[in-house]
Amino acid sequence: MNDFFCRFCKSELKDIFLDLGDIPSANSFLTKNEIENERKYPLCVYTCQNCLLVQIPEVRTPGELFSNYAYFSSFSDSWLSHIKKYVEMMIKRFELNEKSHIIEIASNDGYLLDFFNKSNIPILGIEPAENVAEKAIEKGIPTIKKFFNIETANELKNDNKQADLLIGNNVLAHVPDINNFVEGMKILLKSDGIITMEFPHLLQLIKENQFDTIYHEHFSYFSFTVIQKIFASQKLTIFDVEEIPTHGGSLRIFVKHSENNRYRIEESVERLLKKENRYGLDDFSTYLGFTEKVLEIKEQFNEFLESANKENKIIVCYGAPAKGNTLLNYFKINSKIIRYTVDLSPHKQGLFLPGTHLPIKTPSEIKETKPDYVIILPWNLKDEIMEQIKFIRNWGGKFVIPIPEVKIIT
Repeated sequence: MNDFFCRFCKSELKDIFLDLGDIPSANSFLTKNEIENERKYPLCVYTCQNCLLVQIPEVRTPGELFSNYAYFSSFSDSWLSHIKKYVEMMIKRFELNEKSHIIEIASNDGYLLDFFNKSNIPILGIEPAENVAEKAIEKGIPTIKKFFNIETANELKNDNKQADLLIGNNVLAHVPDINNFVEGMKILLKSDGIITMEFPHLLQLIKENQFDTIYHEHFSYFSFTVIQKIFASQKLTIFDVEEIPTHGGSLRIFVKHSENNRYRIEESVERLLKKENRYGLDDFSTYLGFTEKVLEIKEQFNEFLESANKENKIIVCYGAPAKGNTLLNYFKINSKIIRYTVDLSPHKQGLFLPGTHLPIKTPSEIKETKPDYVIILPWNLKDEIMEQIKFIRNWGGKFVIPIPEVKIIT
């Protein structure tokens, strides 16, 4: 057995939160020629008994996972709406203007920074996936193609490019060296600047059985209690926090240098700490029963598939998100059980899902084959997707939502 150590406090990891077995990386979409040589990797999640950080060991490096990335954030209308409201709120609340400097870490194809750009506020993106960064540059979003760490932060600081607002949305979980990353943010932040970060909330993962949000690209799963300790270790203080609905339930934190007295600590901070305490997130025993909850969903899902197949029903999926690949692989699904999936992103169409090898088609395929059931893999976008393909009801088609429990919607 390998010895694994906590990426925050360096204690030895011995206690399993959930073991999903050997599965492929969730964003490793395949061409037909690549299927034969596909590799799988262990996906076992641990809870650190010392600091309670939920995490997976680093079995694949960030360079392997993110240098060429298939996820483009700008293909979700609801996500773009969320970001537009965020930008408008930030400009108003913190009086951002043409003298401010906005830097986003893991800026993807520049969809967020573009909203600031339209308000004539200076921007800079940092994005390690070259194919994604190129799309941002094509749109006129200045972007550097690098992983963010202490070295990158010092380079930018020495070039007089510190941030009044430093943004990191859904990136913190992707970082194996969390201490290096947070220290880098401290370096890059101006003395009176602020950081905002959004990330899925561990409380929701446990309460809503969101095991499919676990995959190799997500090294850590954060409670507010733990994230506060991580930032405090670098003399950074969380002064406000919001619970937001994205990705099945996320947190948005507002962070300042601890010596910065410009912003007072809001009541929301203590309120959320007490909420997590009531649920038991400060108690190690809370983390021990998650496997049983996941096995119940697996049984429900397999019963649904078995019943539908006996009746010769046509079953397909909507979406090719990373979370869907975790779910399908853990449930050992293949193209004999489910025919295909569809996705709006042209960057995924024509490829195959990792592990299950379901072909990824365009959404128009649904009208051609008229499936009896459409399983919505990005369940966090279920309302948006059900509206997009509500026409399946014309032939009696039904939607299947797999999380937090298997639910069929007519």
